[in-house]
Amino acid sequence: MDPLFQLLLRMGDNTLVLGHRVSEWCGHAPVLEEDIALANTALDLIGQTQMWLGLAGEMENKGRSADDIAFLRDIWDFRNLLLLELPNGDFGQTLMRQFLFDAWHSIQLGHLINSSDPRVAAIAEKAAKEVAYHVERSADTVVGLGDGTDESHARMQAALDYLWPYVGEMFQSDAADLALVKQGIAPNPASLRGDFDALTRRVLAQATLTIPQDNYAQKGGKTGARHTEHLGHILCQMQWLQRAYPGETW
Repeated sequence: MDPLFQLLLRMGDNTLVLGHRVSEWCGHAPVLEEDIALANTALDLIGQTQMWLGLAGEMENKGRSADDIAFLRDIWDFRNLLLLELPNGDFGQTLMRQFLFDAWHSIQLGHLINSSDPRVAAIAEKAAKEVAYHVERSADTVVGLGDGTDESHARMQAALDYLWPYVGEMFQSDAADLALVKQGIAPNPASLRGDFDALTRRVLAQATLTIPQDNYAQKGGKTGARHTEHLGHILCQMQWLQRAYPGETW
């Protein structure tokens, strides 16, 4: 698979899968303000998906649209981070996952803005404006809950303990990544870890939360496919209408 096409799928699948997960809170968030904020975050992520997968379709030149790539692929063709397909859990777990992804996402996009491919740079520049707000909001919420009541602190610590082992996948490199680095299209994922650690440590310290000891890269792995019940559940929800009524538009 072409390394650039691989990058576009990874970026688009990340935002698609997380956008769907976050949208599950619509009508169920603890307060109306959070309900609206999470819905807006999901909309931003799906909008970014349209750009990444749309460019993937153009590059592939097989007549597939962003919707075709999103709704008509099987589970083994998805390239998202394993962290993002995990169930929402409680509100604290959802916001902790959001913060960990936002931290990585903001750093990744900051590098992609300088991509040698102008199409990638343009998408990154547009997405970065939205993600700057996402990371500010999720960080503030993590601090508020972590440094809040005894119960909110305990829930946020439990969320961090559960999610942290999945973070290591963000910084694993494969042959596609190395090819993209050589072409100046994207950074080496491993090079992002220093900035990620600096950002997350600062916020988690303010939240009075303890980063788990070094089980940083136990979960996940850049294997391409995600043969998990979690992603399968997401795709059953997301794809059933298009698969039941192929080619229909509304």
